[in-house]
Amino acid sequence: MHSLAACRCPDCCRVAVTNEAKTNENSSMKNVNRAEITDLQQIPNIGPSIAADLRRIGVSSPQDLLGKDPYAMYDELCRITGVRHDPCLLDVFIAATRFMAGGPAKPWWKYTPERKRKLPSRLKGKA
Repeated sequence: MHSLAACRCPDCCRVAVTNEAKTNENSSMKNVNRAEITDLQQIPNIGPSIAADLRRIGVSSPQDLLGKDPYAMYDELCRITGVRHDPCLLDVFIAATRFMAGGPAKPWWKYTPERKRKLPSRLKGKA
């Protein structure tokens, strides 16, 4: 589980408890027809702020996430805004793209270890 005490990003910690409850509520979503999800905020871990971030990078519907690379989405958002966003946002993008691809509804911090393994090698490749 995400250690809120060890986290240095107040924004993700602020929403972690809320999103954990939302993800638990949506645990029945494993059998949901993803084609019937019509609003970004129906996706586990996605609230108003992250839905707005997704729209900024051209993702206006849940189906727009199909086939998307969450790392490229994160890079694009950072490029568009001129800010390096908290990497926990990348975890949310991973969770959302995996969910829409048919994966289970998981709290976004379940993807933190994966991001921490993959991100350094991706950054080296860009240098």
